Amino acid sequence: MKSSQHAEIAGQAAVQRVLVRAVNWIGDAVMTTPALMAVRETYPRAEITLLANPLVGQLLQGHPALDRVMLFDRKLKHRGLLGRLRLARQLAAERFDLAVILPNSFDSALIPWLARIPVRIGKASDGRSLLLTHRFYEQSPSAERHEVQYYCELLAAFGISAEQSTPTLAVTAQEEQEVSTLLAEHGISAEEMVLGVNAGASFGSAKRWYPERFANVAQRLAASWGARVILFGGPDEQELVAVIEREMAGNCLNLAGKTTVRQLMALINRCNFFVTNDSGPMHIAAAFGVPLVAIFGPTDHRGTAPCSDKAVIVRQTIDCAPCKLRVCPTDHRCMTAVTVEDVVKSANLLWKNKGVKTR
Repeated sequence: MKSSQHAEIAGQAAVQRVLVRAVNWIGDAVMTTPALMAVRETYPRAEITLLANPLVGQLLQGHPALDRVMLFDRKLKHRGLLGRLRLARQLAAERFDLAVILPNSFDSALIPWLARIPVRIGKASDGRSLLLTHRFYEQSPSAERHEVQYYCELLAAFGISAEQSTPTLAVTAQEEQEVSTLLAEHGISAEEMVLGVNAGASFGSAKRWYPERFANVAQRLAASWGARVILFGGPDEQELVAVIEREMAGNCLNLAGKTTVRQLMALINRCNFFVTNDSGPMHIAAAFGVPLVAIFGPTDHRGTAPCSDKAVIVRQTIDCAPCKLRVCPTDHRCMTAVTVEDVVKSANLLWKNKGVKTR
């Protein structure tokens, strides 16, 4: 059955408890926030619960679209068939009226089906159509379509829509104060300009520009702008970020692998400018309105560009890009072609036209 009318799902009064199955990656989750707001606006009186993995759950904890977050962990508590059944029983006890399934995987539709949630909506893909009560049939998507637009189109097919199209995130006043205290302990005052540098990218090494070049960019911009530099990265990117720290002779604050997702968000929100690969932190910075320069190579900027009028993409037109591969099988020419001068020039131009984020 192909559904396109909100009335075919249920009226607002009938939907009192909504479960939204979140996507699994930080950057993708940021891009779903306009869709989450559409659920909130369509069902303003409903209790909306997000089912998410621990990292995405942290990211969206306290988001204005949500009432609460439930965590699932496929590596531990919810691992394997028994774990999935345990999660399904937990969801069944909640007596949800509607399940909004944002990922396209079979597993993401299986759990709401096992939980016997009466209305289950999502994209008809990955052999899961029979697990859905209402299905989105995608018709020849444009290569130009952004992921934010895709998630909104998915829900609009079921009458769930909102005018907002820009991703948003939220941190608390306490989290902001904790970041201020942390930076003060490292000699960075509230009045100083902060340049954030994110050299990592969790999808794979092909998305990563070179740490020596990041260090060169950071040194030049910091000297020109009088900025303090903070280095970001995940636990598995500490060695990569340590190269930047050495190249900068320690004239930076290296926080790679030392923050939770919530601390990362608050720290990025504190930044006045951001230089980054195509990554989750890039989308976090865009959602907080931090001016940023993003370096793209093997990924398609048309679908995953930062949603911000304060963002500039630096890339070179290469025959084999975007290949969307995790590891480059040849000479990584899409990234070697991006020079330090390209990034510095773009940052200075953005600085001139948009300024920096002020507090």
